[in-house]
This record gives sequence, structure tokens and C-alpha cells, in this order.
Amino acid sequence: MNSPRFEVRGFNHVALVCSDMERTVDFYRRILGFELVKTVELPDGMGQHFFFDVGNGNSLAFFWFAAAPDGVPGISAPEEKPGFGEWISAVSSLNHVAFDVPPEKFGGYRKALKEAGVRVGPIVNHDDSPSQVATEMHDGVYVRSFYFQDPDGILLEFACWLREFTADDVAHAPRTAAERTTPVVI
Repeated sequence: MNSPRFEVRGFNHVALVCSDMERTVDFYRRILGFELVKTVELPDGMGQHFFFDVGNGNSLAFFWFAAAPDGVPGISAPEEKPGFGEWISAVSSLNHVAFDVPPEKFGGYRKALKEAGVRVGPIVNHDDSPSQVATEMHDGVYVRSFYFQDPDGILLEFACWLREFTADDVAHAPRTAAERTTPVVI
């Protein structure tokens, strides 16, 4: 393995935009249990920027902009969770944030979210089959996950790695912009 050009230790933070900071703080603190570690009032009444500790030195941050336009489901973010509907989003959008969780706590976390009233998607056993989803566990499942959304519809995922990757896991040539199909605009 080549040594990295830059010594990146993970994410410092991922910054998203919310419509209601109070509701966002309630969800991420009360439902997900993330500690609110920093709050900032932006200059000139522009808005706020809040940071949650998500473990391992990583943060999830939110901007609340007083003049932010509403998101457009299916363009700026997925319309739904995989398994419930359309989850494609536009180029340069953030499709989802996946949180790494311990495999032994995966089922309990899903149950806890459901008990808290969060609508969660089905468990997805990601594998290398043509459908990329296994209905049952087997040695080829490399990650298990389920998806849910925050109050603004931001797609979130709890995922747990089940095996280490090898050189055989990098087997596809990157696709190009010229290979994209033109979406139908209604």
C-alpha cells in the first residue's frame, strides 16, 4: 500500500444545513445521544453553526442560515430511504451520512430508534452479488446497515463493517461524466 500524500486522520467535521436548529439539536442529542460541543452565532445575523461529537475525534456540524432556501427532495437530498423509495440525489449533493457502529450493538440500535419513533428502513446486508444485497447473512457480506432520516429529511445510516477489505475489493474502473444518462426533467 502506498503511503498517503496527506496525513488525514478521518473527518474533522461534516457540515450540513438544517431548517430548525432547535429541532435538530433535540433529534441529535435526545434520539442519537450525540453531545453538543460547540455553538457559534454567525456574524450579521446570518445564522448559526453547531457541532456534535460523533466519536473518535469526528464531528457532525449543522448550519442554520436565516435566508437558506428549502431543499428539494430528489435533487438536493434523497426523497426516501433505500427500501422505501427513490434515494438518488444530484451531483454535488450529500446523499447520506453513515455512522460506524459496533456489529454487536447493531440490532439494539435499530430497535432503540424504532422505539423512539424514528422510521427506519430494512436491514441491508451489502455483498458483491448482482443485486448487491443478500437476504441472509453469509461470508461475503462486508457491511450491514439500515437507513433513517433526521427531521429535515437528511438521510442517515448506521453501518457496521464485517470484514477487512483486500486488493480483490478494488475491481471496477471509474466511470466518467460522458457515461451518465440524462435525467428526465418534468
